[in-house]
Amino acid sequence: MAKKNDGGFQSQAGLVRYFDTENDKALKIGPKVVIGIAIAFAVIILVLNTFAPMN
Repeated sequence: MAKKNDGGFQSQAGLVRYFDTENDKALKIGPKVVIGIAIAFAVIILVLNTFAPMN
């Protein structure tokens, strides 16, 4: 009788298992900073579009 080999989650449907790793040398930016930068870019784009339209 054949044994059922359960390879786990990684072998099902071609999914790849990713491991959570942290690098101490990497630049760490908080989520509030990212949101602040995004809002700042949006404001800059709106201001530039108002004073120097592309059309």
